[in-house]
Amino acid sequence: MDDQVLAVLVTAPTMDEAARLGRTVVEERLAACANLVPGVRSIYRWQDVVQDDAEVLLVIKTTGSTWNKLLQRIVELHSYQTPEVLALPIRHGAPAYLHWLGAQVGTEMDT
Repeated sequence: MDDQVLAVLVTAPTMDEAARLGRTVVEERLAACANLVPGVRSIYRWQDVVQDDAEVLLVIKTTGSTWNKLLQRIVELHSYQTPEVLALPIRHGAPAYLHWLGAQVGTEMDT
């Protein structure tokens, strides 16, 4: 899994928090890139009450070798008690992009 490319989905309550999370994980080389997608509407059950909230979605690109540290850092920094942090494997991608991504987090990628 170390050289696997991951797209990590994280929701945040505000653009400021999402930007802070994204910037931190990129600066710490836990991720190569973080895209912030505003205007997400999340409907979910929390403490047995259905919630309907505006959120910002972060799409964070990283590798399997940084996954555990990235997860730990997001949980440390996030304002939510139970933040959404989901890692999706990327099976294919442009070789030059995958090489760049790996270089940003210190992982040599097989392309």
